[in-house]
Amino acid sequence: MEEPAPVEQAAPVEAAPPAEEPAVEVFSDLPRRSVAFIGSECHPFVKTGGLGDVMYALPRELVRLNCDVRVILPRYACIPQKYQEKMVYRGEFYMDLGKTGRQYYVGIMEYVCDGVVYDFIDNQEFFSSGNPYINLVDDIPKYCFFSKAALAALNFMNWIPDIVHCHDWQAALVPVYLRTLFKDSPVGKAKSILTIHNLRFQGIYNIPTIQYWSGLPGEVFNMGALKEGYEDANMLKGGLAYADRITTVSGTYAQEIQTSEYGEHLEGHLRYHNYKLRGIVNGIDYGMWNPETDPALAVNYGLGNVLEHKMENKLALQKELGLEQDEGKFVLGLISRLTNQKGLDLVSAVIPQVLDGNTQIVVLGTGDKVYEDTFRGYEDAYKGTFSACIQYDESRAHRIYAGADALLVPSRFEPCGLTQLNAMHYGTLPIVRETGGLKDTVEPYNTFSGEGNGFTFDRYESGLLLDAINRAKTLYFTNRYHWDEVVQRDMAKDVSWENSAKQYKDLYLELTQW
Repeated sequence: MEEPAPVEQAAPVEAAPPAEEPAVEVFSDLPRRSVAFIGSECHPFVKTGGLGDVMYALPRELVRLNCDVRVILPRYACIPQKYQEKMVYRGEFYMDLGKTGRQYYVGIMEYVCDGVVYDFIDNQEFFSSGNPYINLVDDIPKYCFFSKAALAALNFMNWIPDIVHCHDWQAALVPVYLRTLFKDSPVGKAKSILTIHNLRFQGIYNIPTIQYWSGLPGEVFNMGALKEGYEDANMLKGGLAYADRITTVSGTYAQEIQTSEYGEHLEGHLRYHNYKLRGIVNGIDYGMWNPETDPALAVNYGLGNVLEHKMENKLALQKELGLEQDEGKFVLGLISRLTNQKGLDLVSAVIPQVLDGNTQIVVLGTGDKVYEDTFRGYEDAYKGTFSACIQYDESRAHRIYAGADALLVPSRFEPCGLTQLNAMHYGTLPIVRETGGLKDTVEPYNTFSGEGNGFTFDRYESGLLLDAINRAKTLYFTNRYHWDEVVQRDMAKDVSWENSAKQYKDLYLELTQW
């Protein structure tokens, strides 16, 4: 059995304390818990998708709920220099890794912001490449090292959390290490939670390779844990088996992943472990997404004056994108990665029927060439009514949320989805397919009672998407008073991180009753 703690430990070097940050309001009457977040990306240091947003926003909100939070990340070379410069050296040690027969350097660099401590695991050999994810051949050793180094660093710093909260396959070996190589070390007493953000990526490779790099004992490579098929090991599957709790990013998605349609071949494993599975919807960060203070908008507005100022944002958006400037037009937005998952085959099938002379469509995003070319083709064919922005432009995304009347999110599957939450907060009504987090956050508009906050369709069919768009247009053009009511209801809806963080805090307390 390998020793989890390094044999030779350099004493931590006392470094200058990080710059003082403004105090965060903390509800100190709540029970205190310490939590280590372990994951592969975090805004603003490195971000490729929704995981980066969660790793940034959730710890900040948990600090307000009287949690002591550290976020442990790899120190990638691609982290912007302005953050690298503010990192403070916290110590270093050497650690064995798997069957390599070598000792690997583990440095700890620290950065403190808004009450959250960020500890970066430093190792040039594993983290010197530009992007966080390269290919499985490189990523498997990298994240075996990172998972083990993160736990060894907690022991080294003598900061033993109540909860270790891991994210996606890159940190999925942490619960396995915790119950095997680290079970007799100080950090071994921590409870573990594994959150699934995207079930499609699981870290699957042949057993000898993962055994070589991880050094995990043979008993974890059985069918109930890491073994997949005849000769592969699945890192996410192992983490799910060993974690004390599993969460995913919406209640509906937690049910869907237990079915063959959405389970990505892990549905049986998830059904077996469903007693520890929970769904908690993500929120959005009101600091970044707030129409009253958003610097990207032509005109700022809030709940009280949305009806006057949203029109001004619409006209500014039409001018910016070269569309016909007419506030009477119905503007549909689509902000998305252009991939199969996002329902874009449905969208491209109905565009000719949607563009009826009273409607304009704005698409923003990059992705599969087939969709990029399709939308560019529509822009050529419908000059002045269709705009294809094949780029990732954060500030333009903010202006589309503010200027559009409705936003399309017709995804094939959607674990949580943040675009519909952003849209509602900006007074733009979502048109979504009833799947995952979209179903949990968008209630269909009811013509008779006037209830609801968006428009939905169920089966994955282009005709049903067209029907939902037409229902939205009918309400917009024939009953603007009720449309405006829904706009104000959406803006008043609380889609912040506060509710989600409270549910995570309750889960931490449930796991650590004393």
